[in-house]
Amino acid sequence: MSEKSPLYKTQSELREGMLARQNFLSNRETDMSKTARERMPQVILDTICILTFFTLALFSVNTALAEAIPDSLTKKLAEFKGAERGQIVSLKEDSLTREFPGFSFYALRFRTYPVARLPPEPLKINNLFIVKPDGSVEHIVEPEGLKKFFRTALVPVTAQARARDVAKAWLQLSQEFYQDDFFHFSIPEDSLQVAAKDSGGVEVSAKAVVNQQGGNSGEIAASLTFDPAGVLTNVSESVQIHRGIRPICQATKLLDPDPIVRGMAEQDILVMGKAAKGYLDEQRAKTRPELQQAIDEIWQRIVAEGR
Repeated sequence: MSEKSPLYKTQSELREGMLARQNFLSNRETDMSKTARERMPQVILDTICILTFFTLALFSVNTALAEAIPDSLTKKLAEFKGAERGQIVSLKEDSLTREFPGFSFYALRFRTYPVARLPPEPLKINNLFIVKPDGSVEHIVEPEGLKKFFRTALVPVTAQARARDVAKAWLQLSQEFYQDDFFHFSIPEDSLQVAAKDSGGVEVSAKAVVNQQGGNSGEIAASLTFDPAGVLTNVSESVQIHRGIRPICQATKLLDPDPIVRGMAEQDILVMGKAAKGYLDEQRAKTRPELQQAIDEIWQRIVAEGR
């Protein structure tokens, strides 16, 4: 996976051309009159931001491992050329450990902001990888696949406490299909409700609620039904989540000479709050000292104001 593609030289040449165009556009923006820039609508600013980051997204490779991953998963990921552009996250929750002993769970996410990194097929933007006790690895990209895994791997559920635990485990994995690194979910204990079925068995319902920060909102509601023998027979899920502000190029505009543009950039970053930490760190690492200082200052504001 570390070998360079035979297209590397061509891509490098393309990058140089695109960077030259980026510099040309930047010079044109400098020459714009202040009056004209003050009338620039938000949508035009966002378009300029996307163009600015497009080149960087094409050629940036980011493999961030939360920890050392099993050899079997490393070998599985090696089957997908381009998987290294994603980020592996280890999913460690008590309910997962209790309900699936010997299994380990990982999410492979491809960044969607500020510019999406397209995953190679058959990978999707959001992927679950499950390493089983025998070392085999299962790749799941949708709730239907997760249902099949639960049906085959779960020990029969006959106690209400376990039914609640399984509902938690479901939501902790299912939420990964909707994650973009800016959502934070919690599962309130009072959302876990178990009811006996007239025909025997139980039905448990639960919710993963979005932390309402940065304009995010909504929830994922799930209901799992078990027959009298404790076998999972059905899973239904309702997803109502809404994205808030996401990074486009706000960090690069913190020193913009236009106070309107600068103010909009600052406000967006403050609204995103601590969720913007990874984005700010990435931009800080590749910019000039003056902008690094501006990024540090706005991060200090986020911390000081508890955003």
